[in-house]
Amino acid sequence: MINKNRTIELLAPARDKECAFAAINSGADAVYIGPDAFGARKKASNTTDDIKEIVKYAHKFLVKVYVTVNTILYENEIEKAQKLIWDLYDAGVDAVIFQDFSFFEMDLPPIALHASTQCNNDSLEKIKFLKNLNVQRVVLPREFSFSEIKQVTENVDIETEVFVHGALCVSYSGQCYFSNFIGGRSANRGECAQPCRRKYSLVDDRDNVLLEKQYLLSMKDNNLSAHLKELIVAGVTSLKIMLFLITDRQLTTFQKH
Repeated sequence: MINKNRTIELLAPARDKECAFAAINSGADAVYIGPDAFGARKKASNTTDDIKEIVKYAHKFLVKVYVTVNTILYENEIEKAQKLIWDLYDAGVDAVIFQDFSFFEMDLPPIALHASTQCNNDSLEKIKFLKNLNVQRVVLPREFSFSEIKQVTENVDIETEVFVHGALCVSYSGQCYFSNFIGGRSANRGECAQPCRRKYSLVDDRDNVLLEKQYLLSMKDNNLSAHLKELIVAGVTSLKIMLFLITDRQLTTFQKH
């Protein structure tokens, strides 16, 4: 049964100011953006000044702004990451999306923390653990079924965020080393070369080519637009669009749809 009094958040991506403004003008309840360091999308980065402008505009319309600081951190980066989070707090950002658990040893401002899908939020026990660390929200794995989502919402008092559109990885978020293995570009550092999108041939143990130059690892995009009712019934907090690198015009068209 749907609780008609419960508000569902529509969360839109924004690679830059123009996309953020377009998302806000098209009715998004919240936008998520990348900073100029430590974001999982290096091509979608914004300076602190850009983020201040986005926050100022968003808050006029009661729209929230979340910033992705969701790469694995090296030891020599922790101090810089900590300073970035303070800068984001001073800019008025509503929440930071994180991956690295060094966050819990940092001297951080009182800013909301959202556990990225890169944190492998794939069990009830893990999500309870994050709740006990005062994490406000978890981004659930794309692989979760409706019943698994409902199990979380019914058993843990924590906000839940679910991807409703965007690319699907052949591996689990935060656990893919394919890109790093073949080219030294780590997906956990915002540098994924997307080797799973390339063509491959399937060869048996006798070198017989069974399939030649096909997209064997490239999955179809995720599209749950026909299943929004099930997600609402499951009790999710936020419906997340993942189209980080599209233009502002494309985002506006998709979001209105």
